[in-house]
Amino acid sequence: MRFLLVFLIGALFGTGIVLSGMANPAKVLNFFDFAGSFDPSLAFVMAGALSVAGPGYALLFRSCQKPLFDETFRLPKASSIDAKLIGGSAVFGIGWGIAGFCPGASIPALGLGHASAAIFVASLLVGIVVARRLAQADFFADVTRQS
Repeated sequence: MRFLLVFLIGALFGTGIVLSGMANPAKVLNFFDFAGSFDPSLAFVMAGALSVAGPGYALLFRSCQKPLFDETFRLPKASSIDAKLIGGSAVFGIGWGIAGFCPGASIPALGLGHASAAIFVASLLVGIVVARRLAQADFFADVTRQS
């Protein structure tokens, strides 16, 4: 049952990404092109997502003590703004601005056959492996101590 629910949620998310046009990197890149073919529709997609997710989370956490298919909610424990957060956000934003994909939109784009999505996902996976190796080598602890 859990896997079916995860599949259905993923399919709903992917369908929303495709229908909103966010699986098209040109649409995303046009959002950042203020001097050219600016397309503000990404802001409306984000506003729509926040208008549903915000109240949804508030209702969920108010009414449920634990999730249906797990023992506890798995929420981030860190609450500080540090060098890791800023650096990761910058890398995410730069990658998004260059490629036109965020990780969530790249997976449905793979299903649509976009070759650029395959390159992006491969690069994303390499980046995850490199970041994990750096974390294991305690590289980020040195960066955090210096900030």
